Amino acid sequence: MGTIQHLKRENWFLAVIAFTLVTLLISYLIPENSPLIFLSYTLGFIFISFVPGYCFLRLIFQKDRKIDIIEGIVLSVVLSYSITGLIGLFLGFTPIGLSATSVRVSLALVTVFFATLTLKKSS
Repeated sequence: MGTIQHLKRENWFLAVIAFTLVTLLISYLIPENSPLIFLSYTLGFIFISFVPGYCFLRLIFQKDRKIDIIEGIVLSVVLSYSITGLIGLFLGFTPIGLSATSVRVSLALVTVFFATLTLKKSS
């Protein structure tokens, strides 16, 4: 069975950054009444459900620690929802407030932060 550590460091980092940017751009550029809104919802769902947890999982499970693909996907989803919930909780107590924009930007920043830490720690 394959492992979650299958992408090279630089390719993985660039893929995460590109997906994050594309998701943010599409979520802001496609209007609510557009027939392409399903694209924004789909990318947003994948982003919220998987990407932050996957970045955090790669940070936790470095080179010598391997996990299976199924375990990685399940842990990524659980961690992503946990991270998103914590971000929502913290934003609710800050002057910034809880809005779609604040959650998008905060989640993107946390994802880039985890991805950057993973890249620095693994090199």
